[in-house]
Amino acid sequence: MPGSICCMSKNRLRVIPLGGAGEVGRNCWVLEYGDDVLVLDMGVLFPESEMLGVDLILPDPTYLQERKAKIHGVFISHGHEDHIGALPYLLPLLDYPDVYGTKLTLGLIQPKLKEHKLLDKVDRKLIEPGGKYVAGPFTIEPFHIAHSIPDAVAFGISTPAGLVVYLTDWKFDHTPVDNWPTDVTKMAELGRRNPLLLLTDCVRAEAPGVTPSERVIGTAFDNIFAVAQGRIIVATFASNISRVQMVIDTAEAYGRKVVPAGRSMENNVRIAQELGYLRAPDGLLIRPSQMAEYNDDELVVVCTGSQGEPMAALARMANRDYPHVKIKSGDTVVVSATPIPGNETSVHKVIDNLYRLGAEVVYGSDSRIHVSGHAAQEELKMALALLRPQFVIPFHGDYRHMAIYKKLATSMGFQPDHVILAETGAIMEFSQDFGEIVGKGPGGLIYVDGTAIGGDVSNAILRDRQMLAKDGILMVVVSVDSATGKVIAGPDVVSRGFTHLRQSTDLIETTKQRVRESLNGNDDGNGTTSTMDLTYLQRKIRDIVGEHLYQQTRRRPMILPVVMEV
Repeated sequence: MPGSICCMSKNRLRVIPLGGAGEVGRNCWVLEYGDDVLVLDMGVLFPESEMLGVDLILPDPTYLQERKAKIHGVFISHGHEDHIGALPYLLPLLDYPDVYGTKLTLGLIQPKLKEHKLLDKVDRKLIEPGGKYVAGPFTIEPFHIAHSIPDAVAFGISTPAGLVVYLTDWKFDHTPVDNWPTDVTKMAELGRRNPLLLLTDCVRAEAPGVTPSERVIGTAFDNIFAVAQGRIIVATFASNISRVQMVIDTAEAYGRKVVPAGRSMENNVRIAQELGYLRAPDGLLIRPSQMAEYNDDELVVVCTGSQGEPMAALARMANRDYPHVKIKSGDTVVVSATPIPGNETSVHKVIDNLYRLGAEVVYGSDSRIHVSGHAAQEELKMALALLRPQFVIPFHGDYRHMAIYKKLATSMGFQPDHVILAETGAIMEFSQDFGEIVGKGPGGLIYVDGTAIGGDVSNAILRDRQMLAKDGILMVVVSVDSATGKVIAGPDVVSRGFTHLRQSTDLIETTKQRVRESLNGNDDGNGTTSTMDLTYLQRKIRDIVGEHLYQQTRRRPMILPVVMEV
């Protein structure tokens, strides 16, 4: 029945998104046939602004934990955080299944596992486009796709129920920086095999036409480098190796040295260069500590922080808190990325600070310094025409993207009930001429807060943090007689983030008076209090103070009553 986990029907393939459906990020898909399980990607979602204190959001591993002995492997499509970031957190919960990926993808996974002391516990297996890999009843055929990171692949997956095509984070870029375009021939070949199901990225379903090639940015970079008089600072995603390559190529043409800045940028550049995915002449790349040896017009800094992250290199530069790079007049800063929804305010604050320090800032879609790595409408249509699957599940997009994708597919003749809009946790089953949502499994948000994961960080805790951030906290401390419950000392009031005590003397005094009246009036007619339950007294103080403060200020601070018996 829909709304619950049901028993699997015989000879059907079960498909479950543990993340990535109805959201942009946290990609993690489960294919299950009989007693055999295959996992596709294991990524993170970055927190929204109201998720105070949360560092990352993971897929819910409950469904996989119940089947961990049946997992034949985790196949990773590419090295972006929303596809690999959850690996070090979830693999220990699943008894360390094997992880499969291309050379660069495994290279980017390695430091994550090393940081969590998991290198010797996780077997990492290399896959290559054009190969075939057997995992239980599944045969996986990786093929290359163009994206904003090299070595990205999609998967053709043969199952006993039919062929599944997993096509995530891709576009038809015929002139990519790494000279490795999407394998259209392989897509056509898979289409001739009558795929049962297509799982596809849909985040740019709103965008008409086709997504421009990454190479168009080269012209924009060339124009900027040609006129910049001082240092050039380019901020982009650390995983966007193709963009970093374009910075290197342009810097070489203009006789500038390139300085990778920011921990993740430095690590990714080093790994990509060691594996041969980043090309730079000897001596072109230098360390931040070497910048003083060169004139400003001989330097380019490529750094993290394109999303306004407060601890990333660009934000620290904008706050004059980054060693070796102090923003000054004459600097040109290029923000080579589009803000992820929710990050706009943070990005704009960083840009404002850069302008205050005298820098020239180049940003925004009009400057042509960023293109998406995802397919637009005409590319999505072309993929459907090449593959012609029986059923389609759009994902890696918000619900509106999925709904728009469905309209695109139905305009091409697909039956509406064959384009399934499934959100995270949906359980679907497929066989020839059958495909639908049959139930609902675990698909909640698992929070990472420092070293705490999951149950240690609940929605209730987030609500408390939101309340504290909005209206502050008021602590009421009072001592009562252990026999009568009447006030002996206090109440004392401590406020943080709600009101300044010296400027709100009248409010604080009336609050204290209300507490005294409430507790001293708690008499049963025989000269004693009706109860000495401390929990009751705490709740009573919370209610009385909360009502009084709302009447006076129309605000609801968190109230912490502390009652001590004497």
